[in-house]
Amino acid sequence: MKKNNSIFKLLEYTKKYKFKIILATVFMLASSGLNVLPPWLFKSVVDDVLISRNMTVLNLICGVLVLIFALKAITTYWHKYLMNEAGQSIVMDIRIKLYDHMQRMSLKKIYASRVGELMSRVTNDVAILQNLTSSSLVDLSFNLITFLGMFGFIFYINWKLTCMIILILPVVAFMLSFAAKKLRKVGHSVQEHLADITATVQEAFSAIRVVRSFATEDQELERFKFANLENYRALMHSVSIQGILSGAIEVFLIFALSVVVWIGGHSVIDGSLTPGELVSFVGYIAFMVQPIRTIMNQMGNLQTGLAAADRIFEMFNYPVESAGENNGEDPGRITGAVKFENVNFEYVSGQEILKNINLDVKPGERIAIVGPTGSGKSTLADLIPGFYNPTSGKILIDGHDVKNLSLKLLRKQIGIVPQECILMRGSIAFNISYGLEQDMNKIIKAAETADIREFIESLPEKYLTEVGERGVTLSGGQRQRIAIARAIIRDPKILILDEATSSLDSAVEYQVQKAINRAMEGRTSFIIAHRLSTVREADRIIVIKDGEIIQSGTHDELIKSGGLYSELYKMQFGY
Repeated sequence: MKKNNSIFKLLEYTKKYKFKIILATVFMLASSGLNVLPPWLFKSVVDDVLISRNMTVLNLICGVLVLIFALKAITTYWHKYLMNEAGQSIVMDIRIKLYDHMQRMSLKKIYASRVGELMSRVTNDVAILQNLTSSSLVDLSFNLITFLGMFGFIFYINWKLTCMIILILPVVAFMLSFAAKKLRKVGHSVQEHLADITATVQEAFSAIRVVRSFATEDQELERFKFANLENYRALMHSVSIQGILSGAIEVFLIFALSVVVWIGGHSVIDGSLTPGELVSFVGYIAFMVQPIRTIMNQMGNLQTGLAAADRIFEMFNYPVESAGENNGEDPGRITGAVKFENVNFEYVSGQEILKNINLDVKPGERIAIVGPTGSGKSTLADLIPGFYNPTSGKILIDGHDVKNLSLKLLRKQIGIVPQECILMRGSIAFNISYGLEQDMNKIIKAAETADIREFIESLPEKYLTEVGERGVTLSGGQRQRIAIARAIIRDPKILILDEATSSLDSAVEYQVQKAINRAMEGRTSFIIAHRLSTVREADRIIVIKDGEIIQSGTHDELIKSGGLYSELYKMQFGY
């Protein structure tokens, strides 16, 4: 993304808070103006007090100085407070919009990204942008206006001396431009390495059982050390550039100051400049060093912040689901009729996962989908709720093309029980009613259908029991039955069971299978399974190989006809 685009996009978010920003700017101008006045008073101190020995003017100047700094303190407080309030509000809006957008991005993009990288966009990048809008820009704008105000005063005092200083400015401007480009590039590098650190930590702790099982703690530590070292190098590169820039500009300014003192001294001697004017001029030059130093320091933060903005707004370029914003058709209350018409699908162009799928499923029919690993079973099921769009062909639900439907309204009528049952942090009641208001009658009914009610009510806190992160405090079978309850509490007309019992032992599988059989009653069901014992009672079994349907029929029909299903069944049961 071009840097200018990020700046313009950031400015779009300021419109909502323009009144606060305008008011903050007024206070900032007042504060900067007051900050410019003290050196001008030095002229009067020298010319009107020290030379003329006028005590009345001295008293007046001292009183004015106190008043100036009191007013400056008030205006500085309000300009910083209002600008920070606007900046924090802008970043909060961006963070919320970014999180909402990332949730709605296509699953292709989400699965192709590391979770830690996505987390870094919402946390690290937004935190740096927050620093930019609430601190760096405030300091940068204040000191820039102060610098320009002081520059105007020295031009008024003696334009000839000022012109000599102007000769130095092109060199300073060139150095600033050169450093800005370098710092922007380094800022991107810092953010990328910071994202690597976040991703490395997230991956290691997500797979902590694997790490412990293979005793690879030292290996993971080395990965973490390497990511930190790369981030450290990028940060030190940025510090080096800022240090060199700040030092070089200060040398140029001191050189200019020396020239001013030398020429100004001659002007005082020949009478073309008063001593007070020279002191005031030199005072302004000295006072200008601090704004310039601050501007130099904030230049690095500005470029790092804009690099973070680039990464944030880049995420908005990735499209959301086609009908994910409630702008699709309302499917109404569906009956559960599902039809695949010449469906082809590929994740990567040229690599077909599903080929010419034709399947007509009647409401309430139980369809089992079996086949070798990687044959496209789960992908076929993922197309039904619109997780992906077919490359070609149509998927119809009650005669409506899924691509044209409101996915939110459609998915509320589809229950899914995945192989890896992930529960959210919270109570059992919260997990069963996830996405709905907690109606205890419905929760209890769903728990009973899923054959988990007795277990839940044996717990001290019953339905208010916390399940822990990802449901780690429960067994696999318990998590699976809670997932079944979660899927059926909405009374869905379509139920998708994706390897729902494959990770369970035989005894637990039997319990879960009973719950599944109850859950499937009156619903169009798609059962994806490797264990063929779980699909024998299906109304129809679809056999997929290499993305194509090669067999279809009941268990008995497929055993009699031979082929892949019969071979798989014999392999599993040994005859």
